Order: sequence, then C-alpha cells, then structure tokens
Amino acid sequence: MSSPPSPPRIDGLLETSLYARDLARTAAFYRELFGFKALVDTPRLVAFEIASRSVFLVFQAGATEDDVVDGRGKIPGHEGVGRLHLALSIAKEDLDAWRRRLFERGIEIVGEYRWPRGGVSLYIRDPDGALLELATPGLWW
Repeated sequence: MSSPPSPPRIDGLLETSLYARDLARTAAFYRELFGFKALVDTPRLVAFEIASRSVFLVFQAGATEDDVVDGRGKIPGHEGVGRLHLALSIAKEDLDAWRRRLFERGIEIVGEYRWPRGGVSLYIRDPDGALLELATPGLWW
C-alpha cells in the first residue's frame, strides 16, 4: 500500500485574530505596547502588521458572527470567545527589555516559563483578558 501524497506546501501563518469588547481600547493597547502599525482601522476591525510578514486582526466582539457577502464573494462568520491565546516571538537578548517595558506600563507578568529547549515565555493579559505570550527562541525547534 502506498502512502498518501503530501499536501501542497504551506508558506507560513498569514493572519490570526482576537476579539475585543472595546475595540478602540484594545487596539490602543497593542499600538502603544508593541508599536504595531495598523493596515486597516475600522469600527469592525483593526489589522496590524507583524514583522512585515503576518497580520494580527483585532475584531470588535460580536461584529463578525454574520457572513459578509458582497460583489467579491463571501467571508463566513466567525467569533472567538473564552481564554484566547496569542504568542509573539521576541529575541532572547530583548527579554529583560520587555520585562522593564511591561513593568513601566504597569502590566503584570502573570506567568513565566523556561522551556526544555532553552526558550523563555513571559505571559501577560490584554484588556479583554486574552493571554499574550512573549517567547524567545527555543520553544519548539
């Protein structure tokens, strides 16, 4: 019996999203703390560019449950609720600088973990309670 054919290549993760109860407040948090620049800024969503290769979408909670249909096609409805998570990659040499930045802004580090492969993760929460992880190399491979 032959093995199934390999799937076509995936080039990376293009975008991911979180959902905000107060979009303006949450978007301001990401702009100020991380210096993210908005590609799109509407009452429904703010799209931030991450490292010139990914997009981080922050949607107004409840504004994405219905399908969006127009002359270009259909975007199926979606929503995220609960204790959502997002990890951002940081350089190992920036770990202490991130600790200082968080402290200076009164942002509590709610967890820290040293991974078997040598990586370190700092965990914080955004204004909506989403868990943000700042991770140095060495989590995975």
